[in-house]
Amino acid sequence: MSAHIPTRPHPAPRGGVDIRLPWWALALPTLAFIVLLALILNPTDAQAASGDPAVTHLLERVQQLITR
Repeated sequence: MSAHIPTRPHPAPRGGVDIRLPWWALALPTLAFIVLLALILNPTDAQAASGDPAVTHLLERVQQLITR
């Protein structure tokens, strides 16, 4: 007795797997990255920037190095 092998209703694409992401799958991480980068570049706008002065000093030095 032979087993039935299921077949695909459509042929597989030639280039491999065809995966399509929705627009928000790229937009949301990009937006989050830009917001976090803006907070790092301008730490005075952050709510928690008044904490440890060493961290604030370090972030200010990084900002100075990036803007050069």
